[in-house]
Amino acid sequence: MTPTKPNKVMSLYTKVTSYPFGKHIFSKMVSRMAPYFGTVHPYINELRVNRCECLIKKRKKVQNHIGTVHVIAICNGLEMAMGTMAEASIPSHLRWIPKGMSVDYTAKAGSDIMCVAEVTPDQWQVGDMLVDVKAYDTNGVVVVQGHIKLWISEKPKK
Repeated sequence: MTPTKPNKVMSLYTKVTSYPFGKHIFSKMVSRMAPYFGTVHPYINELRVNRCECLIKKRKKVQNHIGTVHVIAICNGLEMAMGTMAEASIPSHLRWIPKGMSVDYTAKAGSDIMCVAEVTPDQWQVGDMLVDVKAYDTNGVVVVQGHIKLWISEKPKK
């Protein structure tokens, strides 16, 4: 179910990204709304209804003891991609809250990481919803994959 007009988050993304450095500015804005996301200096590379891509640069601050991107940093990026996608996509009569995350580490994360969260329009239903999340290295290899479980409910009547 695609909204007929963009919601506030999609409208903001469209407006801000029309300016120079707009994606950088939008990424900072999202990080300020949920400050923990800022710990990995995420960059929203793409946002559209039902899909978000969030880049995490490989830097010393996000590396583990073997010099790869720490999986917790990747999970942070995956959660930011999911949350931004959800806020930009959810039908106006619904709301969401995360219930859990299940991920598998499938390869070493030795480069910058692109975190992707994606759903299909028909998934926006009341109840549990699984959001597919994947993290890719610069060669397109999936380094982490899994699901973030959301609880979708109706907004209370005003």
